[in-house]
Amino acid sequence: MDKFSIVEVIEQAVQTEKLGYQFYTMMAEKFKKEDGLVRLFGDLAQKELRHEKTFSELKDIVGESEPEGWEEASQYMRAIVESEFFLGKNKALPSMEKIQSVEDAVNFALGFEKETLLYFYEISRLVKEKEIVEEIINEEKSHVRWLNAFRSSLIKS
Repeated sequence: MDKFSIVEVIEQAVQTEKLGYQFYTMMAEKFKKEDGLVRLFGDLAQKELRHEKTFSELKDIVGESEPEGWEEASQYMRAIVESEFFLGKNKALPSMEKIQSVEDAVNFALGFEKETLLYFYEISRLVKEKEIVEEIINEEKSHVRWLNAFRSSLIKS
């Protein structure tokens, strides 16, 4: 198993935010008749863009030196990256045919956000610039709360 460098780990975070932006934008378009969902996914898409920029800046700050305990952390990071929710087998978004309903979209988004959180927690443990990553983690947690509240409102309807 190849080992990631810290820069590659952060680049994966950048790519994840790009995928999140694409997914949320596509879902807002797919469910454009659902005003609440369009607002939710539109807001999430904009936050993903900000996170992408932040991780890009972090990549420039961190440099190439590997943090303490990197061997084990690198293997863990690879396992997360290879998970279905993170980037999937084909390193792409799920087939839009698999997302037929609002509930499908919200459930996929919840899984994606939770998996992303695991990855970002590990990054925060490894880099010196913890405050930067922790700010993104707090926003990602809010994404999970928003999506869960939205899903709960669907169930009550």
